[in-house]
Amino acid sequence: MPSVPNSGPAAPPPPVWDARPPTTSATGYGGFWMRVLAYIVDGIVLNIAFGIIGAVVGISLIPADPAKIDPVEFMANMGSFQLVAVVVTWLYFALMESSPRGATVGKMVVGLRVVDEQGNRLSFLRATGRFFAKFISTIILFIGYLMVAFTERKRGLHDIIAGTLVVKTR
Repeated sequence: MPSVPNSGPAAPPPPVWDARPPTTSATGYGGFWMRVLAYIVDGIVLNIAFGIIGAVVGISLIPADPAKIDPVEFMANMGSFQLVAVVVTWLYFALMESSPRGATVGKMVVGLRVVDEQGNRLSFLRATGRFFAKFISTIILFIGYLMVAFTERKRGLHDIIAGTLVVKTR
């Protein structure tokens, strides 16, 4: 009887993996209306902050006699206030979304959090990129935001650019 070559144990089968993107939350992704509600709450929080800043700064800039208001100086001060508003808004979103909770006050209220594509906490740099990418979502007639309603993982253009996901926490 002839011998059979390589009659030892068979090689193990190749590993099998799931080609689907990893799910970062057992409860799913944050949908369009949940995110709209979170944004409304964040808008309320920011408007309270702007009201306080405006009241404190505005009182010192307004002369006792309203007829003495210089329109050029007034507009320069408004430009400065707008710059402060952008910086405060950026820091609010970037610091809150890169915090251990990964969420702004609005997202916490509705049970959402922002993570990277692997489900990890955002770095401050990635959260900053996500904030400024929202300008692109805005200038294209808000289509970048509407994408949340139609994409598989509920991502807006700013989420795709920044490599982030908004997931449910409950």
